[in-house]
Amino acid sequence: MVLWGTVVNALAIVAGAVVGVWLSGMSERLRQTLLQGLGLAVVAIGLKMALEMDEPLVTVASLVIGGAIGEGMRLEERLQQAGAWLEARLGRGRGNVATAFVTASLVYCIGPMAVLGALDSGLRGNHAVLYLKAALDGMASVMFSATMGIGVIFSAVAVLVYQGLIALGAHSIAAHVPDALLQAMIKQLTAVGGLLIAGIGINLLGVQTIRVGNFLPALAIAVLSAILLPIGEAGLHMIREGLGF
Repeated sequence: MVLWGTVVNALAIVAGAVVGVWLSGMSERLRQTLLQGLGLAVVAIGLKMALEMDEPLVTVASLVIGGAIGEGMRLEERLQQAGAWLEARLGRGRGNVATAFVTASLVYCIGPMAVLGALDSGLRGNHAVLYLKAALDGMASVMFSATMGIGVIFSAVAVLVYQGLIALGAHSIAAHVPDALLQAMIKQLTAVGGLLIAGIGINLLGVQTIRVGNFLPALAIAVLSAILLPIGEAGLHMIREGLGF
């Protein structure tokens, strides 16, 4: 089921919100311990995905080019600014429920993991990334609802719509792409996406601050490389044949 990972993610948010209302006294020490455990799991999953790469140089090139593009666009900074602007606009003067809904929705939807997980669900039917995201979002939901109230529960709808549309779109496109090309695209997306997910885990652990959002263009570069690499190889083969090599 293409949407299963997204459904699990939304249910985790709902469950976390309900639990948070009752367990509003979670200690900071326990919160940090749980976040670190999840961070380790995220790093492990990301590295496992990255190790599936067949073309390491292409993966590195995708990250370098995509990172340069994202840095030039200040993509992560713009995402954060957009989130702050939307929160100020939509949450202002509308009570705690609206503020909780907007804040939680932005946290859950604006980030690489939402895009990567939904793409993985749509293209491969693999929900592992969204299961991890569900664990992270569920914990965040506990903390949000403990401080902002039950309005956090409505952010599950935003996640369901946003990630669901990405997953369905990816699944629809996959149906019209030749199998060999689709597999090459998935390989590159998995390798690059895995490294980005590992970066998210490192951020959760507090080891180093990586501007993962700036590397999002690397996903598009990875797809383009999967399309262009066979064309380049075919062209090179034709040139060699023409020259008699």
